[in-house]
Amino acid sequence: EVQLVESGGDLVQAGGSLNLSCAASGLSLQDYAITWFRQAPGKELEGVSCLSMNDATTYYPDSVKGRFGISRDNPKNTMYLQMNSLKPEDTAVYYCATMITAICDAENRAIMARVRGPGHWGQGTQVTVLS
Repeated sequence: EVQLVESGGDLVQAGGSLNLSCAASGLSLQDYAITWFRQAPGKELEGVSCLSMNDATTYYPDSVKGRFGISRDNPKNTMYLQMNSLKPEDTAVYYCATMITAICDAENRAIMARVRGPGHWGQGTQVTVLS
């Protein structure tokens, strides 16, 4: 019954932008800290953004800081990842997910990156950036 569905992935030139969407059903995103992860072939799952449940704090790794932005639209029960100035290194499958804590604490982010969980996860959307 719980479902997260990503959309918006595409093939794009380096320097371009994409806005990924994640539509939720069976849960209310406003009740969770929310996050985006990505995984490229042969690489580890990497957290690229996180937003606390109360929207007070955000997390971005250095690799995307200043280029990516996470947000949510509670009436639409949808979360977003705006990606600007895209690089070939951003090529990956992007996943939306919910945290099991209200804040984007480092310990829980690390656990999710290693074992893909235990929050709710979408099936992913492919982003390909051409060099």
